Amino acid sequence: MAGLDPEDWEELKAQGHRMLDEMLENIRHVSQGPVWQPIPAPVREAFKAAPLPATGQELGALYEQFTRYVQPYAVGNRHPRFMGWVHGGGTAQGMLAEMLAAGLNANLGGRDHAPVEVERMVIRWAADMFGFPSDATGVLVTGSSMANFIAITTATRHVPDGQNLRQQGVGGRKLVGYAAQSAHGCVARAFDLAGLGEQALRRVPLDTAFRMDVVALERMIAQDRAAGLEPFLIVGTAGTVDTGSIDPLNALADLAEREGLWFHVDGAFGALAVLAPEFAPLLAGLERADSLAFDFHKWAQVPYDAGCVLVREPGVQAAAFAQSLAYLSREDRGVAAGAPWFCDLGPDLSRGFRALKVWFALAGFGTQKLGQVVTDSCAVAQNLARRVQATPRMELLAPVTLDIVCFRVVVPDVDDLDELNGELVKDLQVSGIVVPSTTRIGGVLAIRAAIVNHRTTEADVAILLNTLESFLDVRLAHSQMIKAMAGGVAG
Repeated sequence: MAGLDPEDWEELKAQGHRMLDEMLENIRHVSQGPVWQPIPAPVREAFKAAPLPATGQELGALYEQFTRYVQPYAVGNRHPRFMGWVHGGGTAQGMLAEMLAAGLNANLGGRDHAPVEVERMVIRWAADMFGFPSDATGVLVTGSSMANFIAITTATRHVPDGQNLRQQGVGGRKLVGYAAQSAHGCVARAFDLAGLGEQALRRVPLDTAFRMDVVALERMIAQDRAAGLEPFLIVGTAGTVDTGSIDPLNALADLAEREGLWFHVDGAFGALAVLAPEFAPLLAGLERADSLAFDFHKWAQVPYDAGCVLVREPGVQAAAFAQSLAYLSREDRGVAAGAPWFCDLGPDLSRGFRALKVWFALAGFGTQKLGQVVTDSCAVAQNLARRVQATPRMELLAPVTLDIVCFRVVVPDVDDLDELNGELVKDLQVSGIVVPSTTRIGGVLAIRAAIVNHRTTEADVAILLNTLESFLDVRLAHSQMIKAMAGGVAG
């Protein structure tokens, strides 16, 4: 009978050691290569045209294809000058944890085995980290998109007669929730997936600090109640995607308590600022949330993917998701012991061993060192903001609360500054030197730099600005040449 284990284990071990050594060297020297480079057309076409294999290839041949066609064209978030989106840089230690987890091939949906205990430990540590009770429940998921979905679904089951929604659906219930206009798009998607509809999410205006306006929120809740709607949820954000601002969490918690609403916090990346003593006060009120979504794969630098959801009150999360099925029966001993299982706390039955790499990050580095990463990232962001403000042709577009800097190039006599800034960002990305992204602040296009990677330093933001100015000079010179040529033809 043919199996899939290698015929020659020694040959496999030699190939595995080569792959391990080369990938560690690749991580070690990642800053020496381009941040990102476009996928060449022949490479893209080769993937599109590749037929389903009927026979296998040797591992060495597959690895050769990986190093030629995949590794050079990754998104680049390991690189210290990847600043476009809030992506963690990962660690070599995390890569090794992933290897060990893959070797065990454990399914953490349930059953009685040690990997489940590792995840329970990690969830308990997370609860302690954010000031939640020690008996709070939680589960590791793909990311904050899934974590927000689980939290919002749990909140719908906590309304009066909410358990009936599991069998009967939302139906005629006019449930509505509230989040700031700056809230991540996954919150609206969660309303959609939960059967509430995106229109059930009320978008609350922002104050001058780009935070949710609590006075406007209170007025909207009153208006909705008067209109016969059923408010059930407030979603605060700890670290908005555009500017990194933090909603007034204590004020939101107070309002939720007065109104009898579930208070959820989307802390995808900003929640981990609690690890930095100088930034933890900005998150006051987070510990009062009924639920929290956040990512270990951002500021904690755990390899993708490693999101987490925490729910304060024991039993509520299980009431939203647990099922009693014959093939998932729990026993008092044997492999089917160890209830409750993680499949009772979310929609996934098949779940990988994400907890091992999170354990290695928290236990291997400690919260103090991870907090220092937060502090250093924010310091680099402040350095960038100061450089922008000191540069004549640039302007800062929003306050820098944590690690996100939004700015733009401003040049007199340029008709379309949005187009200019957008093209400059693409120039930077394609150059491979540095990768920022764009967003809109106050209706204008902003260059957005998110400093999340633990490898990023002030030297990297200097390269960003120097390269940006260089590309700006080239574009302006080209524009002047075009105008001169047009003027000569007209003359």
